[in-house]
Amino acid sequence: MRVMVLVKSTEDSEKGFVRTSETMAMMAAMGRFNDELRDAGILVMADGLTESAQGKRVAFDGADRTVIDGPFAHPRELVAGFWLWDVKDMDEAVAWVKRCPNPMPGPSEIEIRPLHQLADMP
Repeated sequence: MRVMVLVKSTEDSEKGFVRTSETMAMMAAMGRFNDELRDAGILVMADGLTESAQGKRVAFDGADRTVIDGPFAHPRELVAGFWLWDVKDMDEAVAWVKRCPNPMPGPSEIEIRPLHQLADMP
């Protein structure tokens, strides 16, 4: 089962990455966690995203397209980074996320979403 594991943005992450002793320690801890995922054969892909101020959205309305420049409101609804994992089931994904170092200073949230399996689609 493939899942996308989404690290949600925070007000701090939307300010952009700042190199401090705390953030560098967090990055090192995350690197060790990624090594564990890789060694377990679970990690397919992982990366962090820049703050939404560097992004754009394209809104669709019929044939019309409107480009919206970032930053975007509601940081906790945005994604700061992601993993793509290949796990046996959702319980295994949850167990791995529970072992994850806190990805952000202060409170943060990680969301796990299964990818559609073509065999399961009508």
